[in-house]
Amino acid sequence: MDFVNKVNESIWTGRLDDTEDRTSFRYHQVVELTDIKQVSGGCAIIGFECEEGVRRNKGRLGAAEAPNALRSGLANLPWRFPEAAQLYDVGNIACDGEDLESAQQQLGEAVTAILAKGAAPIILGGGHETLYGHYLGVRESIGKDATLGIVNIDAHFDLRPYDEQPSSGTMFRQILEQDSNARYFVAGIQRYGNTQELFDRAELLGVTYVHEDDMIPGHIDKLMAMLDDFMAQHDAVMLTLCTDVVNAAFAPGVSAPSPFGLDPSTVRAIIRKVAGQSKTRSFDICEVNPALDEGGRTVKLGAQLVNEAIAGFMKG
Repeated sequence: MDFVNKVNESIWTGRLDDTEDRTSFRYHQVVELTDIKQVSGGCAIIGFECEEGVRRNKGRLGAAEAPNALRSGLANLPWRFPEAAQLYDVGNIACDGEDLESAQQQLGEAVTAILAKGAAPIILGGGHETLYGHYLGVRESIGKDATLGIVNIDAHFDLRPYDEQPSSGTMFRQILEQDSNARYFVAGIQRYGNTQELFDRAELLGVTYVHEDDMIPGHIDKLMAMLDDFMAQHDAVMLTLCTDVVNAAFAPGVSAPSPFGLDPSTVRAIIRKVAGQSKTRSFDICEVNPALDEGGRTVKLGAQLVNEAIAGFMKG
């Protein structure tokens, strides 16, 4: 896949506590930079350097820089997984100018190839248009007749019309209107961050959603039960995180900040629940915007949340 560009090894650097004792290793000492053909099980990181969907959706630009920033955030985290656990970095896919659709197709092909190697794709976006390429790859992998549950942690439905052109606000409508075997669950919806038309569209398309203000830390047992029920109904599950769901105090560097967003611990709990489920195939994180990130807080949080997803796949 010559459209996947290898990343510079210098991105994966960090503290060295020991060069031989694996129990002292950090991510940068474990990750293997390779191509998809060499992947075998474990988790495989792939970046999607794209913000064309955000531009079309009139969001704040900068998310295309997130994949490498998130890698740098991951690099220094302790590696606390079994000795046999494998982590690969297969590189980045970049959007060529405004050609979002081709980039999404390429991401889909890469995701399918990673899944065929028995690995869990860990996709570092990019704008939330990343999700559509992610979906294409999972759908191709599981076949058209398998039921697919899509779990989204997001402040927004992303069910806007796409008749003029797709964007970072249209993906779930594209999927639900074109795939009768896909269902959509979104946690973190802002009551006043979506128009009434979008709430109406969600009802029409059979979307299961939970409002942000119903997800108070320490009171999310109902949400977890709903997730269990949703995942049980599907042959396969995929997980996507739009980082603008997090309270802006913790995540200022996103395309659309949320003053009343979720506490990071709530997002972590959802990721742990879904990524640890055996049906879950893959994970993406989107809308981290390093160009607008005060003190690097969002990148640091994003890296920690990616680590939680990897932990779920490694232990699941």
